[in-house]
Amino acid sequence: MTATPTPATWTPGPLEAALRAKRDEGRKLLCPYVMGGYPIDDWPRLIEGFASVGADALEIGIPFSDPVMDGPTVQEASTLALDNGTDPTTVLAGVATTEPGIPLVAMTYYNICFHMGHERFASSLKQAGISGAILPDLPLEEVDDWARVADAEGIETVMLAAPTAPDERLPRIVSRSRGFVYGVGLVGITGERAELASSALEMARRLKDTTDLPVIIGIGVSSPEQAAEVAEVADGVVVASAILRRMLEGGSPEDAIEFVGQLRAALDSV
Repeated sequence: MTATPTPATWTPGPLEAALRAKRDEGRKLLCPYVMGGYPIDDWPRLIEGFASVGADALEIGIPFSDPVMDGPTVQEASTLALDNGTDPTTVLAGVATTEPGIPLVAMTYYNICFHMGHERFASSLKQAGISGAILPDLPLEEVDDWARVADAEGIETVMLAAPTAPDERLPRIVSRSRGFVYGVGLVGITGERAELASSALEMARRLKDTTDLPVIIGIGVSSPEQAAEVAEVADGVVVASAILRRMLEGGSPEDAIEFVGQLRAALDSV
């Protein structure tokens, strides 16, 4: 492996340090998704619930009206949260009431960050106990203004690597990424798939050949079996739509927590 090191001035933050330590112990990493504001009643309990059944980090969605990366399941949950009056302030206030004992990563769109201002957004994340940020519509070529502020505040900016990225682009992506690098499992929007896309495994291989950062694959990982399959190559998985669907179809938060426990068991079998 020809690894691309992060800059010498960067000291890994709590997200990267925690994930590296668990990976180096041989553990496969699980990062489930929680939509801020959904389900409407007491959604923050999912944060501690997912942590209790073995999540290693949590992706906290801040709902947005035009989530271009997200498929119908995440969009439906986002719309329900927004219709109930959820906004970034209420999401961060809810997160701040929890003590999950694992790192948290905010996932939202750059419009929210830009509207709040880089400094305010970064400091608000930190005050809520969030260690990292994923802004999927902020490309590598335009990330520097935000990333400099985030670095200074101690917020780890996780970059996404798409299957369409040429080999020469990957080292630039991973050198700018903090915490972990998010490998996009397939071309398209988020959502469940009946079978794991071959591009997910190929993306994991390419990134593992490029960096020593934890490599976590998301988008299209829909079942415990698929999570285990991709973790044969990657360091771990992000799972979102499969979790949200269980609640959108009438399941309880406890059903979602049980499913995350099933994902953990599958990863532990790898």
